[in-house]
Order: sequence, then structure tokens, then C-alpha cells
Amino acid sequence: MGSKKSDILYLFDRPAEPVYVPKGENKVAFDVPANYLPESRQQMAPAIVNRFADDTSSKVPVKQISLPDLSVPLQLGRREPFSLFIPKHRKLAARLIDIFLGMQTFDDFLSVAVYCRDRVNPEMFVYVLSVAILNRPDTKDLPIPPLSEIFPDKYIDSGIFARAREEANVVPAGSREPIEIPRDYTASDLDEEHRVAYWREDIGINLHHWHWHLVYPAEADIKIVKKDRRGELFYYMHHQIQSRYNAERLSNRLGRVKRFLNWRESIPEGYFPKLVAGSLNIWPARPASAVLKDINRPVDQLYFDIQDLERWRDRIYEAIHTGVYISPCGERKPLTEFDGIDMLGNIIEASILSPNQNIYGDLHNLCHMAISCCHDPDHRYLEPFSIMGSSATAMRDPIFYRLHGFIDHVFLEHKNTLPEYDLQQLSFPGVIITDIAVQTPNQPANQISTFWTKSDVDLSRGLDFTPRGPVLARFTHLNHTDFTYRIVADNRNNAPRRGTVRIFIAPKQDERGLPFVFRDQKELMIEMDKFTVLLKPGTNIIERKSTESSVTIPFESTFRNLDVNKPIGGDNLEQSNFCGCGWPQYMLVPKGKEEGFRMDLFIMISDYTGDAVEQDEPTGCKDAASFCGLRDRKYPDARPMGFPFDRRVRTDVRTLSDFLISNMAVTQINILHTDTILPRMRSENMSDTLTKSAKSDD
Repeated sequence: MGSKKSDILYLFDRPAEPVYVPKGENKVAFDVPANYLPESRQQMAPAIVNRFADDTSSKVPVKQISLPDLSVPLQLGRREPFSLFIPKHRKLAARLIDIFLGMQTFDDFLSVAVYCRDRVNPEMFVYVLSVAILNRPDTKDLPIPPLSEIFPDKYIDSGIFARAREEANVVPAGSREPIEIPRDYTASDLDEEHRVAYWREDIGINLHHWHWHLVYPAEADIKIVKKDRRGELFYYMHHQIQSRYNAERLSNRLGRVKRFLNWRESIPEGYFPKLVAGSLNIWPARPASAVLKDINRPVDQLYFDIQDLERWRDRIYEAIHTGVYISPCGERKPLTEFDGIDMLGNIIEASILSPNQNIYGDLHNLCHMAISCCHDPDHRYLEPFSIMGSSATAMRDPIFYRLHGFIDHVFLEHKNTLPEYDLQQLSFPGVIITDIAVQTPNQPANQISTFWTKSDVDLSRGLDFTPRGPVLARFTHLNHTDFTYRIVADNRNNAPRRGTVRIFIAPKQDERGLPFVFRDQKELMIEMDKFTVLLKPGTNIIERKSTESSVTIPFESTFRNLDVNKPIGGDNLEQSNFCGCGWPQYMLVPKGKEEGFRMDLFIMISDYTGDAVEQDEPTGCKDAASFCGLRDRKYPDARPMGFPFDRRVRTDVRTLSDFLISNMAVTQINILHTDTILPRMRSENMSDTLTKSAKSDD
């Protein structure tokens, strides 16, 4: 058979199995030149290939080419852990990305990828191949499989895998039962942080974080790093994670996140991940009261002191409060009102877009590494870094949110130096919102229900050297009833007006049960949706489903099996519209409480003349644009991210009600949690399922 573009996706299948072993349910193998095999197997090439001939249904021909110099990416061993937060690893990955992107034809790209597949570190290979596929013109519409399928050990209790392999070896494919993942396997309720472990350890949330850093690589060819408003999106995406996590904590009677400010004090939160880190190691634990130390790890070429982090932090604060940063030439350049946040994001992360790493360093990445290596800072015990060292797993650890609480506050320091929005910037002349509500089928107005759902994820793509067929793990996650926003807006102009509907929710009360003042509540605003409307003169009734959110992607996009979901026939897979980057739809709503959790629903319609971005209509994936932007396009909103809550407040505003003007409205909603596990059904049936369950319980 001839090769087609989608064949390259088989390289994600079972990353430790060689390329000549059949891949996928269709039993496709790569027909590789003998000298592409690892040196130890080239002499026995015919015997190796013939061994798998009976199990192979078809072969993908691999063209032999003159290979580029791969000495740099091969510096990382096959069994070493890989981290995007380690400068050395980023450089190795960036070199391989450049090689993959530099291949002139798809066949050349496939050829060098196949050659690298069994030689390069598997984690780095999967990352690099994913970035290359997303950015090459001839492959950028191919859907990347979720990392939970490729490396399920990053997300699932390590004790599951022995049972999974036993199931695969003993039970025929059609008769295998899902293996239940226990809900409480990392801690007990003696640890109060465990109350929100269901959120931190959620597979979909962690996949979103990994995929965001895939879409926005920090180091590679500058053409794929320098995406529109990249630094600002780094700030805003993580800011929204903080807002959501704080709402989840308040739902579970925990206080808001305490920022990790003093890096010389002990960390009271411990974390024991119970996950496998590659084939040879268990992710190291961090016991309670660990202390950060200077890092001197030759194995990772990682050398820095806590004092370095403090010096970079102080220089960033100085740039914020003086309003200028120092360029590589020593020039003082302004952090402007609208572009300053983007530059600051590039400085803090720090990507290759950082204007001066000699001055501002590598604060975000090396803070992650200081925490992830605190158990073995000089590698004397030969321990790998912990889960805070990987973008695929870092969100599982409570300290992630304390660290990003600090980072978010640095951005807030900059935002507080900017002028507050005046009424002219906030208003939409002639447009008045007269009523807003949330409607859930078969439930009272302004009530949303949450509950638990069990769903299955297929481990078979990541289970090397086991019989084929699905191997399902069943996990329990939060879910909610679908609902609809209903907005009544009057357009008192004589002509139609286009506007942007901006929907946020935020808790009404703090951990003491006191109403939030606006200054604090605005930092907890969760963006739920954003979309444009055309308002005809007179009264307009706007309805918008929760499943249409500009923040989320549907369940099937978070956990998708490419063998099942791909369109039939040839290269039609390239027309697939699955998005990998985006918040999981089932986690759109905070958990709430059994007695109800009161939140403010805020809706604003802003004047589209100030929102509009002139560009071609995007093709392909459009989901989750608020968190992930649009591929090959500008960010689809000219306003600062988080508008209208991203600036300091006017002096006359104390509460959210004081902030309102005619094109805004607020109402109270109640989130009611039912501690019941319901089967996952098609999203449009979820509300009916909950109603029937409640009636049967009565």
C-alpha cells in the first residue's frame, strides 16, 4: 500500500514497541530500510521482519533518505525522564522540532520520524512529533492523540497496570471488563488538601495543561513560538486555572490558595503521586515540610540557587513598578498599557521571546524544577524529578497552585499599575440588559446541578507488548447538568448593533461566609463563555447552551480513540475537527455543595467595534478559543484578556453591584451537588438522567 498522511499517527502507538511491530487495531507496520533499525538488530533484519509478518495486515513504506545530524537530540537517554522545564531538554527538543519542520516533503518527514522513533527518548519524541504535526502545513490538521492514551501511566494509579496486562493476556478483546480506578488512591481525608484531589488529579484537566504547552512551545523555530499574544495567554490561561481552583476549594470548605512567597520556608503540603515515571521509576513523593535547596544536578545540566530565583523575581518587580524593562542592548523599553502584559508573560515563563534572560532569568520554569527536585537537589540518591517537573502532571500537586498563585500576583502587580477602565470603555450606548437567567431542564431557575460520572479511557495504545484490543480503565469524575443562558437585551439604537456577550461566574462569599468586596471577587471571576451577537433594534432574547462554551472542548475531544473517530477513507482524517487544547466540558462548573453554593452570574454585552479583530474566518478547530486562541490566526478578541475584570477598580466601586452599568447585569445562581454517581450519556440527555435518578431515590 502507499503511505497517506494519517499513517504517521501510528508512531504514537505503544511508544516502547519497535516500529516494525504492527500498530493499531488495523495491524499496520512500517516497512523500514534495514539500516533504519537499531544497530544491534540490523544483522538480523530479515528474521525480525518475518517474525511479525503473520500479524501484519498492511505496511507503510518508508523512504530511505540522507539523514540529518541527530547527535543533539540523541543526547537524552531512552530511559531518562524528560521535562520542558529543564533548559537542556528544551534545547534538545527544539533541535529535533527544527529537523522535523525542515523536512521538505511529507515522505521525508515520515522517514526521519520513523528513524528517530526507536532511538530518541520516547517522551521527547512524542512531544516533538506532536509539535511538528501541529505546525507543518502538510499535517497540521491531523488530530494528536491524547497523552493519556500514549502514556497512561502519567495519569492512572500505577497498581492498575499489572491488572491491565493480566486482563489483556488472559481475556479475549471482546470480553474485557473495565478496570476500576479507585477514587482515593493518593491520600486519605486526614489530609485536608485531599478534598480537592478529584479536581487536581482529573485526567482531562491535566491533559488540557499538557496540550496548551504543546500548542505554545517555549523553544523552537521562532515562527511557531511567536504566536499572537502568547505571553498574555500564558498569564490568562493560568489565571483562569487559579480562579477555578479557588472556587473548587470554597465549594469544599477550604480557604483560597495561599501564595508561595517565601522560598526558604518549608512547604507544609506533601504529595505522594502513586504514579509510574517511565518504565523504571516511580514518581518521587514530597513529604510534608520539605524545604527548597540550591539545585546542582549534573545529570540534567541543571545548576541554580534559590538566590537566583529571588534575584529574577526582584528584577521583574522592578520592571513592573518602573514601567520599563531592559533590552539585550541595555536600552530601557516601556511596558505599555496594552502590550506590557504580553512582554511580561514572555519574561516570566520564560520562552525564547523573553527579551533578556541574562537579566530576568527563567523564573517560572526553574521554580517548577526547584520544587520538583527538592527531595534530591544534588542527585546524590539518583532520584528523578517529581511530577512538578512535567507539564503533563504538575497540576496534580497542591503546590502547583501555590506557586502559580505567586506568579498570578506578579501579573496582578502589573495590572494594578494600569489606569482603571472608565465608563466610556465599559459602556455600549443604547444597549441595555434587562434580564438574565440560567435555565436547566426540570430544575428551578438559576440552579445548576453537579454529580459524579464514571467514564472509560482506553489504555491499549500505551500498553507495550500486550495482546491487541481495548483495555479500559474506568475513572470517576465531576460532571454537571447541561443548561442554557437566557439574556434579554434592548437595543435602543435605530440600527442593528453587533456586540460581544461575556459571561463570568464568581463565588459570592469568602471562606468566613462574608460577602466578597469587588476588589477580591474580580480576581475569582471564572470565564464561562464569550460569543458575538447581532442585536436588532428593540428587544432581543439571546439563548446560549453551556455546551457551546468558548472555553471548553467536549468529552469526545478530550478522550478520543483515533481508530474509532477518524473519518473513513484515505486522507479524510485531515478534515477531522477535533481540538486537543481546551478545558474539559464536564469540568465547566465548580462542584458546589449539597446544600447549595451561591455564585454571582455576571453577563456583559460589550461594543463589538472595540472587540473586533480583522482577519479571515478560522478553519478547522474553533473550540476553546478563550483559552487556546485560534490556529494560524490572531486571538479573536481585541480587548485585554479577562476584560472587564483585569484592571484595578474605580474608586467608587466596592461591590459587584457598584460596578454595573446598563450593558451589564448580575444575578445569583445556586450550584447544588448531589453525591451520586450517574452513567455518562450523550450530553443532551444528562439533565433528564439526573431528574430520573432523583425521582427513583425518592
